[in-house]
Amino acid sequence: MTATHPPVRRPGHDQYAGLVTRLLALSADAVMLLIASVAVGFGVPALWGSVEGSAPVWLKDGAHVAAGLLPLLYFWLSWCVPGQTLGGLVFGIVVRRTDGAPVGVVRAGTRAFLGLLFAPIWLAGMIVTVLDPRRRAAHDLLLGTVVRRV
Repeated sequence: MTATHPPVRRPGHDQYAGLVTRLLALSADAVMLLIASVAVGFGVPALWGSVEGSAPVWLKDGAHVAAGLLPLLYFWLSWCVPGQTLGGLVFGIVVRRTDGAPVGVVRAGTRAFLGLLFAPIWLAGMIVTVLDPRRRAAHDLLLGTVVRRV
């Protein structure tokens, strides 16, 4: 009987996350954020209301603001600290600078802010991944980032 060896990863194209993997991770993040935003924005006031009869206006407004900021904080902190969102963790991808270093606070914040502010353009820019040897999207080229497989 012959021993089987795991495939050897060659440096290059296959170490970078492609379009499908990136979109699947983003979809997982979007579903999770939708659930979390609804829970924060409407669940907190509803819970208060079930105990007190009615939630105060300040709580409702604060919950809505928190729900609105949740996606920005989620992506910013995920890319800044571990370099990956929960979707990235599930699909085995991480965001790094082109030199392999962590993205950093400013770059992660800029990436999150622009991605949410210009979401349709961000998604359209993902098409560039099929042309780039390192599978970088337009926003990766702009911000000096790359999405790698882990």
